[in-house]
Amino acid sequence: MSILGKYTHSDDWRKEKHVPVVTAPENVGKSEKFKVELEVGKDISHPNTTEHHIRWLKLWYQPQDGKFVYELGSYEFNAHGESVDGPNKGPALTEPRISTWVSLTEPGILIAQAYCNIHGLWEGEQNISVE
Repeated sequence: MSILGKYTHSDDWRKEKHVPVVTAPENVGKSEKFKVELEVGKDISHPNTTEHHIRWLKLWYQPQDGKFVYELGSYEFNAHGESVDGPNKGPALTEPRISTWVSLTEPGILIAQAYCNIHGLWEGEQNISVE
């Protein structure tokens, strides 16, 4: 379910390094807090260089019978080896991986988006049921 239609790429994350992977329980209790992890490059590493990197991840929730999509979080990655000494000589890298906690009252879809500075916007998702 692409929330931006034709402007978002998606594929199987096991063969495409840009697709964000959502890892969360498939079933949760109503209003129960649970951990959600987002990661780009789970099986195939994505480059993390000054020239080619993941800039940000976003997590959205689309209730099964809901009309609106809800933004749950937005996460920026700002260090990619930049330095006054030149590209890829900096002392810090941020990796495109986050963990957060969420609670839901209705079943739906968790949708992750990742932005690659060269290859644009990518999307992955996971269905989640609420009991």
